Amino acid sequence: MIGRPWLASYPPSVPAEIDPSRYASVADLLRASFARYGEAPALSNLGTTLRFADVDRESRAFASYLADGLKLAKGDRVAVMLPNLLQSPIVIFGILRTGLVVVNVNPLYTPHELEHQLKDCGARALVVLENFAHTVAAVLGRTPVETVLVTRVGDALPALKRGIVNFVTTHVKRLVPPWDIPGAVDYRTALALGRRTAFAEPRIEPSDLAFLQYTGGTTGVAKGAMLTHRNIVANMLQASAIIRPYFNARDGDAVTALPLYHIFALTVNLLCFIELGAHNVLITNPRDVRGFVAELRKLRPAFITGVNTLFNSLLHHPGFARVDFRWLKISLAGGMAVQADVAARWHKLTGKHISQGYGLTEASPIVSANLPDGRAFNGSVGLPLPSTDIAILDEGDRELGVGATGEICVRGPQVMAGYWNRPDETAAVFVRQWLRTGDIGRVDAAGLLFIEDRKKDMIVVSGFKVYPNEVEDAVTLHPDVVEAAAIGIPSEQSGEIVKVFVVSKSGKLTADEVIAHCRKELTAYKVPHVVEFVKELPKSNVGKVLRRELKERVQLAG
Repeated sequence: MIGRPWLASYPPSVPAEIDPSRYASVADLLRASFARYGEAPALSNLGTTLRFADVDRESRAFASYLADGLKLAKGDRVAVMLPNLLQSPIVIFGILRTGLVVVNVNPLYTPHELEHQLKDCGARALVVLENFAHTVAAVLGRTPVETVLVTRVGDALPALKRGIVNFVTTHVKRLVPPWDIPGAVDYRTALALGRRTAFAEPRIEPSDLAFLQYTGGTTGVAKGAMLTHRNIVANMLQASAIIRPYFNARDGDAVTALPLYHIFALTVNLLCFIELGAHNVLITNPRDVRGFVAELRKLRPAFITGVNTLFNSLLHHPGFARVDFRWLKISLAGGMAVQADVAARWHKLTGKHISQGYGLTEASPIVSANLPDGRAFNGSVGLPLPSTDIAILDEGDRELGVGATGEICVRGPQVMAGYWNRPDETAAVFVRQWLRTGDIGRVDAAGLLFIEDRKKDMIVVSGFKVYPNEVEDAVTLHPDVVEAAAIGIPSEQSGEIVKVFVVSKSGKLTADEVIAHCRKELTAYKVPHVVEFVKELPKSNVGKVLRRELKERVQLAG
């Protein structure tokens, strides 16, 4: 956008530009942090803490095994199918230090989804938690994977604790279905072999691939965004630039509840806090809200990232009010719009405002964020990050001015190199070096970016545009609504009408009551015509509501 109005809103502590060449690669960043913070606590999970020196040693051993034991060459892809356990960062760092490419895989994938991703990326090796090995076994023979490394929940814990945790997860909860992978390598054996070999870290160029990060597939088959070492280093430095003035390693714990296989937590929590030298606490199963809250009560939670649904679920748990919020400095939200009611309740209970941000996989992922300076929630997704440009384009790809609504397009060092083996789709998503986001928004005079909605989710009622976020925000203001999702359904009279799916607290709420409430909050054409009550909304692995599935449900119904 001409003039970059957001720069005038930057405080003196936030630079207009970052230097993406500060580190030649993510491996350089890791080495620098390991040397700088050696004895400080880096990562904790299941009651065990690793120092930066420990993470250095273990990831080096894993890198050595990949290079010497498996003879993997620079540029080869390694798939990582792990939840938030200590093994996850060790494996990711080991892959990156070897010059290999990380391919993060959702452990909850179906065999069909897993087979597609492994074939598409051409992974030569895969690391999987034993609990999900049965999915790998079902498709392995139809993929290019040569070696499967299997780990158990307790593998990164001390011997006594490891035995207890492995017993509980394997025998008591019976989480491990039968699986048979001939030649599978034990994770702990791989580390032991790696420790016996001297590891010489290869030269890694900024343009080398660091991650093939697959999109959620909401616009078709999942695609691998090619994120280079320069992309990841740049976004990490951009995020650090807005966090560092308001948070330091002595403030308390960084809480990582979002999965590290998702790009948001990967960049913001893992890499950013490795660079900042902070202590990162990995939450393995945030869907167990009771257990999550119990863990929070043991910590000094100073920094927490989440999505709207995660914050909402915490607020609905009675034990959350007993967490010690004196430590809390920053609550950062992304992935989906934060509803005003959730933001208000969060501030009332914790005393801190949610700082909302915005990004997408193709931008490594962060594009903009509200500064965590204590200002009230304003509904925006904040200011573009340092070294980031934003343009608002109309349907003819003409740039619009301040306040005008159009498609958000992004340019900066964090923007991907393209989609893996998909030149046509790469070309389609770029216009004059701008990355099309598919999101509709505007920039105000202060440079704040506001997201109206996903372009593909927009509802058009008699020619009027209706943004689902706005409808959902209004519905959730009703005291008997836990959460809601709005979609458009066909109408002979108006083209489309609004349908809303509602989760009620009491189970006694009626459709007429929802509609009457919305008439007080919304213009007539935005008011839902159809209300359907559901026990829960379909969500992605990070808790993002999947409107696509709701649309498919309506289509199947008739």
